[in-house]
Amino acid sequence: MTSKKICSINPTNGLLLAEFIPDNSLVIAHKIDRAHHTFLSYRRTSLEQRAKYLLSVADILEQRQQELATIATLEMGKTYTSAIAEVQKCALVCRYYAKHGADFLADRPVTSDASQSYVAYQPLGVILAVMPWNFPYWQLFRCASAALMAGNTILLKHASNVPQCALAIQDICLRAGLPQGALQTLLIGSEPVAQIIADQRVQAVTLTGSESAGSAVGAIAGQAIKKVVLELGGSDPFIVMPSADISQAVQTAVTARCINNGQSCIAAKRFIIHQDIAEQFVPQFLAKFQALKVGDPLAPDTDIGPLATPSILQEVAQQVETSVQMGAEILYGGDRRIYAHTPLSAGNFYPPTIITNIPERSPSFSEELFAPVAQLFTVDNIETAIKLANATRFGLGASAWTNDPNEQQRFITELEAGAVFINGMVKSDPRLPFGGIKRSGYGRELGVEGIREFVNIKTVWIK
Repeated sequence: MTSKKICSINPTNGLLLAEFIPDNSLVIAHKIDRAHHTFLSYRRTSLEQRAKYLLSVADILEQRQQELATIATLEMGKTYTSAIAEVQKCALVCRYYAKHGADFLADRPVTSDASQSYVAYQPLGVILAVMPWNFPYWQLFRCASAALMAGNTILLKHASNVPQCALAIQDICLRAGLPQGALQTLLIGSEPVAQIIADQRVQAVTLTGSESAGSAVGAIAGQAIKKVVLELGGSDPFIVMPSADISQAVQTAVTARCINNGQSCIAAKRFIIHQDIAEQFVPQFLAKFQALKVGDPLAPDTDIGPLATPSILQEVAQQVETSVQMGAEILYGGDRRIYAHTPLSAGNFYPPTIITNIPERSPSFSEELFAPVAQLFTVDNIETAIKLANATRFGLGASAWTNDPNEQQRFITELEAGAVFINGMVKSDPRLPFGGIKRSGYGRELGVEGIREFVNIKTVWIK
């Protein structure tokens, strides 16, 4: 295993915040063993006690929200305002499963040829959670709250650029009274993941991340014949038809593209506008992009902070540049050299960008752009809109704006996505299942479906 340190670096200015020695093989083995032995006792705790733990976690999240938000903003660059909202949403999902978890996990009677038969939902054991940096608290708690309520224990392998967020999550769980092995942070890179998945004490894996990471982890889990949930990338369409409320659609479109500095798998990325209202939509869309303030994410009036890492900045710049070389046109932005002689030059800042006339084979047409870059298309009918929306290997979410009931039903039926939002922004909600199809992954988080992903759905037959 590499001895390279795990570093927390401020993407606003490139300065080192903290560094950590990675867990060696002995430490990893000890944490796996602790997680397994904790599970053997934790699985016997009552659902009422598990709910109390989650409620305590929620209380601590709210009490420490300012501290936690600051850590996230400094480590990965999200605006402080959005970081506060993220922590609050984590408390919300913990309370949701504390309230509804017992009902979701209750035995379900089934009439059969037995004297008594039912379906029981029992915990699996140790779950490895491989989590990304873009929502460092929410991505973990939306799966961990359900897994802990179900009686599992968790090993958290967080993204290497947010180690302080990862350690804060572990500390919160301990302060909430959960057993020491219920949720442990592994300070590791990607190298030990395969060995951890192969360990017989680890029963399942959940990963939120890139398409390539999902493919790799899915293959490893498949070889080990272990359950896996994958929530991967997205290139979500945002379709606007003539009957839509254009002003509301424009406002939501800008928010949907620029959420989390444009670094969200469910952010709207491809804006598909009917030609009959393009002359009305595009100027408003452009004006709102021009009004966005890029700057220090800790400042309350900042709309967009830096991208999380220099490699992400380099990748999106290359995607846009290549697309332009292939014939795409920049309507706005697209050149970070505007920051060359400003304080922003020290950070990973990329300007809000709108790109149009995008060729089919260009990166901007077929790839996910993880930055505040909007891909703008115009179409002449609903058939073309749906065809273009589905012309991607991803299938996470889709937003369609129309007040025509027939069009609404066509979008609901024909858009290839794990979620379709009509006249609203795609978002995650504890009450609704979340996940994708195609190359956006499989399995679900949240809702009743999420808590039943990592349980043994056991048939019980008694005569």
